[in-house]
Amino acid sequence: MILEILKNLIDTFLYFSVFGIIHSLMASYSFKQKLVSLIGNKIAFYRLIYNLISIITFIILLIVLPSNDKIVYKIEKPLSYLLIVPFLFGVGGIYYTSKFFSFSEFLGIAQIKRFINNSYSVNELDEKMSLRIEGPYKYTRHPIYFFSIIILMSFPEVTISRMSMIICIVVYFYVGSYFEEKRLEIIFGEKYREYKKLVPRIFPRINLN
Repeated sequence: MILEILKNLIDTFLYFSVFGIIHSLMASYSFKQKLVSLIGNKIAFYRLIYNLISIITFIILLIVLPSNDKIVYKIEKPLSYLLIVPFLFGVGGIYYTSKFFSFSEFLGIAQIKRFINNSYSVNELDEKMSLRIEGPYKYTRHPIYFFSIIILMSFPEVTISRMSMIICIVVYFYVGSYFEEKRLEIIFGEKYREYKKLVPRIFPRINLN
């Protein structure tokens, strides 16, 4: 079993690495700056195109990932019903977090509207950024990642393939957040560096005092 898990994990990690490298390069600040020099304010369309490419490549990733349906662990009923609590907590947390950023900006729709209205600035690159430090951002710098991990851990049955995918997604969240924060430091400077000192990256601190 252990050898099967390791083999599946390594294979899954290799596929995820390719996906992650492509995704991170396309999301990088320097790549977007080069795009601006080539296409100017038409960068307004990039966010939507980037999201579509991300969805398509992730679907391809799911198709090509090695499959092993051998069960690592399974929580039987009625105990499995308890996992509804963390699942709903994760879903509710993502919904709550969405209140603190523009969903149309995230999708890339707002950028296209500004382009059509001749109000798009190339200084925005592909997204109008704002420093979010309220709501869930007071406890974790990446609440969407945190709540997503909670959801991923709420499955009552975990196969070798699912476990490998969960591990790779968590690693991807950490690596991706590192590059994302480098961009935020460029944009917000000392304010973001001070924020980083006060708030943990993904998992909130548990204060027992």
